[in-house]
Amino acid sequence: MSPSPLSESWLRGIAANPAAPSDVLIRLLAPAGRAAWPVLCEERDLPADVVDAVVAHPERAVRRAFARNPHVDPGRRGRLVSDPAGVVRASLARGPRPRPRRPRPLPDAVIETLLTAEEAGEDGMLTADEIAGELISSRQIPLSFWRALPDHPHPRLRAMGVNNTSWRRLGPARRTALLADPDPAVRAAAARRVRDLDPVALEAELPEENGHFRRGLLTNHPVTDVAEACLAAGRDLWSLAQNRHTPYFAVVRLARDPDPEVRERVAARADADAALLAELAKDPDESVRERAVIHPLPRTWAERAAIDSVVGWHAVDCDCPIPEPDAWLFDGPDASWYEACARSEHTVLRRVAASHPALPAELVGRLAEDPDPEVRHRLACHHPLAPPETVLATFVARPRQRPHLLTLPGMPRTGLQHLLDHDDPEVRALAAADPSPAEAPVRLLADPDARVRRAAAAAPSLRDAAALAALLDDPATAEGAAANPNLPARRLRELLDLAGVPALDDRPTSDR
Repeated sequence: MSPSPLSESWLRGIAANPAAPSDVLIRLLAPAGRAAWPVLCEERDLPADVVDAVVAHPERAVRRAFARNPHVDPGRRGRLVSDPAGVVRASLARGPRPRPRRPRPLPDAVIETLLTAEEAGEDGMLTADEIAGELISSRQIPLSFWRALPDHPHPRLRAMGVNNTSWRRLGPARRTALLADPDPAVRAAAARRVRDLDPVALEAELPEENGHFRRGLLTNHPVTDVAEACLAAGRDLWSLAQNRHTPYFAVVRLARDPDPEVRERVAARADADAALLAELAKDPDESVRERAVIHPLPRTWAERAAIDSVVGWHAVDCDCPIPEPDAWLFDGPDASWYEACARSEHTVLRRVAASHPALPAELVGRLAEDPDPEVRHRLACHHPLAPPETVLATFVARPRQRPHLLTLPGMPRTGLQHLLDHDDPEVRALAAADPSPAEAPVRLLADPDARVRRAAAAAPSLRDAAALAALLDDPATAEGAAANPNLPARRLRELLDLAGVPALDDRPTSDR
């Protein structure tokens, strides 16, 4: 008997069914269940025995999909760290897809294995260094791991720690030890960091042509004579205004530059004195005036960086990854500074506070009622204590934030009936999946949007067996109906039979 034309829809639905028992899910791993593999391996959490079957599966596509699953614990994904296929290890190193805004770190042992591997797998499609590079850029390495690297017993990781840890944060004794490390790569990395703080070395290495490398040096490294040369030539002024090492005589001259972006960078500096800020507070450009007044003295560079993360550098609806607090600063602003920002009259500073995930609960409640919608939306995206109603309002108002918001424990899943007729189909689909109402959202089974129809057919509130049977036979609703948790396990097995997926031999099954 040939499989039903609805087979693929059923298989995808069964793979997503939260009530499907392990034996049903494991059957989907057969070649005949291939249509279900992306959903099963990448789009849901899995029981332990199904994870065992996935990790040991002979098909690379199965293991690779699981390696980038955002729903399973990173430790389970980490079991693929020594997979024979390099592309599977690379998928683990890249992390879940779509890339979450707040990636969960891999276990330290997995990170160490990926970063110190000598070979990259049997397929020869990538090098070990390429896989390590994927991991480094994935944000799956926690700040605690980076901080410990300069003392790591493995020389490759010590060298990496020197390159990626704030050299200034290491004490003199630790720096001296790294400069005399028995491994030449570690010594070379430490020597480069010393050279990075030498303005004479910068002058010797600075390329004449414009580009990312020149801009990076002039933005981050000590400058003396180079600063004077740039001022005389009228080039790289934004970089100098941004650079914390720029001599103060140059800072004063940059504060009078015709370019408002240069003046704005001066107004944001932590070393700007009261007289210079008073001058910039009267600047003809609004962005310059604002930066001069919103950040009171005394300031720190870490505070400036926290404000920069909100002002200008990221769009209002930014969906880039949310790092650990101060992950690239190592020494971030004090908690008291964020608390003062939450009480500030300046909207920008309240947005900064709303982006800080350790803000006390009392101030979270205050910002949840802030008149500025961006404050409320940032709070919903960043703070674990954001009220559910704030998170839901952000879901409705900010479509680009929805993939991230759906991963948050505070995202409401019940009490959504008032959204069943919303104009946005994504919002209707969320409401249709609400398990709390006594009556199923039957009218949404004919919704023009396939996502809404699928959610309505899969809704836990839809319990009528006859209705589910009809929906399973309708191409428009078959996938959603197969995902409905009210389908008994025996019916799921029957669907697998009809789809041509072979039964498991000698495996006990359970019925509900």
